[in-house]
Amino acid sequence: MKLPEISRRQAIVVCVLALVVLVAAGKLLGARQPAVQTRAARVKLVAAAGSSSSRLLVDVSGAVHRPGVYKLPAGSRVNDALIEAGGATGKADLTLVNRAATLTDGQQVLVPEKVSAASAAAAPSGSAATLAAKAAPIHLNSATAEQLDELPGVGPATAARIIDYRTANGPFKTVDELDSVSGIGPAKLAELRDLVVP
Repeated sequence: MKLPEISRRQAIVVCVLALVVLVAAGKLLGARQPAVQTRAARVKLVAAAGSSSSRLLVDVSGAVHRPGVYKLPAGSRVNDALIEAGGATGKADLTLVNRAATLTDGQQVLVPEKVSAASAAAAPSGSAATLAAKAAPIHLNSATAEQLDELPGVGPATAARIIDYRTANGPFKTVDELDSVSGIGPAKLAELRDLVVP
């Protein structure tokens, strides 16, 4: 059976139609590509935002080799911050620093210097503890009940309430938050302000 022959004019029309269909399809695909790229760019932005939220800014100061503000991964410990700051100096009193404590964003890690026996002995009677406390402030977020109990005006009951507040509400961000602890009023807060750090 012989197929019908198409005229030259019909062949040209078919070719032109096929070309038009190909051009239209190409334009449709080209128009969709920027949308895909925009979606990909959005995914990258979300990923970048996620990665920045998993970083902490921590201020390391006191008896360290390179005091400053450092960016650390979430979940880092105080010891990681000390390493970033070049480690503690020979004058540092690391017995007052909880190096295993987990860091929070915006936290300050203050490494106190050792108080020499001569300077403590030279201090007037009854003020040696105050001198030591000023040289080495107590960290509210890592202090034990015994360390808090050594603060003036803070007994075992108030020390326990400070730890209970810290456990229930998370780490202290500022010293002023002590005012929220039962038993600590404005007068006691003013007395403790220079002796503690968050």
